[in-house]
Amino acid sequence: MYEQFFGLSEQPFRLTPDTSFFYSSANHQEALNTLLVALDMGEGFIKVTGEVGTGKTLLCRKLLNELAQKPEYITAYIPNPAITPTALKYSLADELGIEYPRNIGQHRIMQLINDQLIESRAAGKNIVLVIDEAQALPEDCLEAVRLLTNLETEKSKLLQVVLLGQPELDDNLEKPSVRQLKQRITFTHRLFPLQLNTINGYLSYRLSVAGYTGPELFNEKISRQLYRFSGGVPRLVNVLAHKCLLVAYGEGTSKITRKHLAKAVKDTESINDSNRFWKIFSFALLGMSASTAAMAGIYFLMDNPL
Repeated sequence: MYEQFFGLSEQPFRLTPDTSFFYSSANHQEALNTLLVALDMGEGFIKVTGEVGTGKTLLCRKLLNELAQKPEYITAYIPNPAITPTALKYSLADELGIEYPRNIGQHRIMQLINDQLIESRAAGKNIVLVIDEAQALPEDCLEAVRLLTNLETEKSKLLQVVLLGQPELDDNLEKPSVRQLKQRITFTHRLFPLQLNTINGYLSYRLSVAGYTGPELFNEKISRQLYRFSGGVPRLVNVLAHKCLLVAYGEGTSKITRKHLAKAVKDTESINDSNRFWKIFSFALLGMSASTAAMAGIYFLMDNPL
């Protein structure tokens, strides 16, 4: 790959949720702070939503890492909640290290979970259940989660729950059948795409974490264009930046140009249709004359009105 060519120790724009690459934009840092403060206050339900690619899973991993540094917390993490209520309880028991026979009944598994929660609280521990992709929770699972939080002492909840999901989670919580759970959500936060004035810092930060120490790779103009194509969605920013580095490496040049970005855009199907206007100009960047690009743009708009 291109790591050695650019003097990198690793790929800076991988899509895996590596917390060392967590960029503290105002919105994402506020989300993390909200979660930590709400948990410290002992709140039962906390919800974070965001569109696809805005960094929910990375935020989730960052939260788990932060809580792991606090001896008073025990965390249980469920990354794939498209399961039955029974499987949810078993997953929670597994995460808490509870040993049980595989043919155990639901009533008994709930007793074991309750005993574990009480024992942990007596030892000064707070147990936090973190559910990623929570929009995939079936309705009966949402009710099961609510019932789990009924486990409490006179002064505090024995189990705190963090829900992270796409906006569809909000739609699910509007159903009358789960209104009791919605009423228990005391803190919420919405993740948004990166803003234009943070894109350059985001790119530079990830490159720095990956070991880059050379001259600026993405100048301000390229960063602005990258923002326009990606809409500021971190996942799309990563995809385009990664492909830009690949194209530049293939040409043996160490500076990203508009031509590299245009090729990256052309190769990326997931670029939203709302960016069709900017794709017109990518034709010119790929080598068309200005008049040819303009004519292509006219025909494009005739067939695809904005």
